Amino acid sequence: MELINSSPFYEWAALLALAAFVGFIGLQLRQPMVVSFIAVGVLAGPSALDIVQEHDNIELMAELGIAVLLFLVGLKLDLKLVRTLGVVALATGLGQVLFTSLFGFLIALALGMSVTAALYVAVALTFSSTIIIVKLLSDKREVDSLHGRIAIGFLIVQDLVVVLAMMVLSSFGIGATEGDNGDALARVAGILVNGAAMLLLVLLFIRYLATPLVGRIAHSQELMVTFAIAWAALLAAAGHYLGFSKELGGLLAGISLASTPYREAIVARLGSLRDFLLLFFFISLGTQLDLSLLGAQIGPALVFSLFVLVGNPLIVMVIMGVLGYRKRTGFLAGLTVAQISEFSLIFMAMGMTLGHVDAEALGLVTLVGLITIALSVYMITWSHLLYRLLEPVLGIFERDNPQREASLADQEVDDRGYDVVVFGLGRYGMAISRFLEEQGYSVLGVDFNPEVVRRFRDWGKQALYGDAADPEFMASLPLQGVKWVVCALPQHDLGVTHEDPRLLILNGLRGRQFEGRIALASHYSQDIEGLHDKGADLVLSPFTDAAELAVAKLVANMRP
Repeated sequence: MELINSSPFYEWAALLALAAFVGFIGLQLRQPMVVSFIAVGVLAGPSALDIVQEHDNIELMAELGIAVLLFLVGLKLDLKLVRTLGVVALATGLGQVLFTSLFGFLIALALGMSVTAALYVAVALTFSSTIIIVKLLSDKREVDSLHGRIAIGFLIVQDLVVVLAMMVLSSFGIGATEGDNGDALARVAGILVNGAAMLLLVLLFIRYLATPLVGRIAHSQELMVTFAIAWAALLAAAGHYLGFSKELGGLLAGISLASTPYREAIVARLGSLRDFLLLFFFISLGTQLDLSLLGAQIGPALVFSLFVLVGNPLIVMVIMGVLGYRKRTGFLAGLTVAQISEFSLIFMAMGMTLGHVDAEALGLVTLVGLITIALSVYMITWSHLLYRLLEPVLGIFERDNPQREASLADQEVDDRGYDVVVFGLGRYGMAISRFLEEQGYSVLGVDFNPEVVRRFRDWGKQALYGDAADPEFMASLPLQGVKWVVCALPQHDLGVTHEDPRLLILNGLRGRQFEGRIALASHYSQDIEGLHDKGADLVLSPFTDAAELAVAKLVANMRP
């Protein structure tokens, strides 16, 4: 390592090369970058390759990365969302947080941890990774499904809990030394006054300046990115100067811009930068870990990991069952909380900075993070297969009448039957349904997004809420007299771990002895022959078909 340590540039080059190499391995294993970054931090630390020598530079980049991360979290905490959170999101989110923190605390005490360390670990275990869950649900095209919408709802509740936890942390320990307990109340009061003043300024900024200022800046994409980073860093610095944390300052910076119409554009432009800067947080974290100490933490880490992987989904299923959801919806939503998040590590790092916990507690939570994130990725990816395997024993999590979910499917259906059933009520499926009805055919639409189904019904059309991956729904689908079933679901790259909804529909219809014909949509010409071989009567190619129609119109209107 002598050559690497001879220059800071060599050190950074080695770190980035190591991150790219480990990230590539993680990609092949279908792991999120968070797992790879944690591994990079451990490998770059003093217990392994000992690459990091310029600790101050790494720490600076780590602090900026955390400020940007919390800035982006704040951007998604639009104050309007608090008013729109449903009963299910609140009950499930708060129930899971209370369950995990209470039983996590008891487990930590049983493992011999101190009260303070047990409290920190218990709270850290309550946070699930919004970044990972949204990414996995997006990859599976399940963000708009019922369980996806519920999961994102209680993730928002968890984000609010993160905010409160960091506010509590900011009020204790910062600037404290032994023997100054007599000034504790004065110090906390000063922090609260400073915090109230900063919050007032942020509210005034939101009310009068945020939208017009960002609107002018938005004319330049480069300036937008610079402004966003500067604003996050400025409020993070102000938060630290006023006596609370840089993390809370960065969060307030994001909240101050959350109500502007430009927040999604800012999120999109800063996402990659956030991931890059977080690499340095995990490298900084790795320099604080002693691998020789982690060996003794393997037992407790496995206990806590099992608790998170099994206990968190169970409590979500229990709450959703009580609220009137089916066992399948509760199971799929519950799997999304079977891991801890990068915020758990940030929370523990803050506690270590304040002197509340030691490196052993930080190492323990890091191990739990590695185990639960790595395993939950596969659990969520293979969620439908896991459900089919466990379905016989999940009946206890469903009421005799799951009225809340049943109400989504309640509707007046046309007893005379339908000519065509269209799966997927996006732009393509909606257009197919409209043109078929204009030709005089009766159409039944099917979609797994309850809002889309409700909107379709409001237009006076027939629609069912249902998921092609749900065997119970496919078994109850009204197929009497149906001439065509059309799958117009959004197309995406289907990895080996993703079930193709088109094939699920084919298999479901085959199991029903469906006598009509089946049309499947595909954006890729190489899929056409394979789908025909699997039983499709017609393969629709949206782009090719649209191009042919466009050319026909152009030729028909071609001037001589």
